[in-house]
Amino acid sequence: MTEKQTGIIVKGVGGLYDVLLASGERISCRAKGSFRHEALKPCVGDSVSVGSDDQGNTVISEIGERKNSLIRPPISNIDTLFVVLPSKDPIADLLTADKLIAIAEYNRIEPIIIVTKCDLDPENADRIRKIYEKSSFKVFLSSLFGGNRASDCENLKEFIKENASDKVSAFAGASGAGKSTLMNAIFPSLAIETGEISKKIGRGRHTTRHVELFPMKELLGSGNGFFADTPGFTMLDFMRFDFFDKEALPGTFREFEDYLGSCRYTKCTHTKEDGCAILGALKEKKIARSRHESYLQIYSVLKEKHEWDKKQ
Repeated sequence: MTEKQTGIIVKGVGGLYDVLLASGERISCRAKGSFRHEALKPCVGDSVSVGSDDQGNTVISEIGERKNSLIRPPISNIDTLFVVLPSKDPIADLLTADKLIAIAEYNRIEPIIIVTKCDLDPENADRIRKIYEKSSFKVFLSSLFGGNRASDCENLKEFIKENASDKVSAFAGASGAGKSTLMNAIFPSLAIETGEISKKIGRGRHTTRHVELFPMKELLGSGNGFFADTPGFTMLDFMRFDFFDKEALPGTFREFEDYLGSCRYTKCTHTKEDGCAILGALKEKKIARSRHESYLQIYSVLKEKHEWDKKQ
């Protein structure tokens, strides 16, 4: 390759990267060696330049500025994150979901909530829906076997076409949440392998082993964006990984926004103080209790975190 070309990394395995060039050609190459000295590693989702090194090998020579970058899974420049929460088998872990949503909000990634398996437990599905709609999130409901399943998927597919076809989007959800089944229904050409739920441990097997981007144009017939299939968003340990600090935490709960700055104390932690506007809104049921409980649990970890606990 004699001239530099630009593109986006759509797959990376074992130091070999697939780059979709602006010309539409897909090539495989490695990154230039000097990135190691700069402590810089290419990531799926990166906008890159590709050219020739001194030996004439095609390499990734430049990495564009990232608007965000996630730790686990390693992916950059995501715009939309569809968070899949099952109403049953297994019942959604809302703390884990809220950790993921907080990380997305901090990185300016728009979370969209999808409640799956609604036909298995309609009451719990409605409970989850109310929590996140109260918190100002867009929520979709999806049945596993019920008569609404086709229309549920069609509504979600239409939303993606209208709002995410020119963006980079990903689905996230615990094993067994129905994520792969839902993705196959929306994007049939993906044919993602699905894993059965283990009766012993109560969750499914991760069936995707690396991050890969698929062009929306191939999946939906239109759009210039990408859909990311990932092995899961499971490393959400706030003690081990440096997602953000406790001062940034209130800003990652969007339902707190109207009350921030209105507390009696300037350095209010929104955990137990008299005159806390957020606790007042919680008492008046303007904020969902489960969301504030998640806030308290994340805060309790972050307040005990020291500089030496951080791990990138």
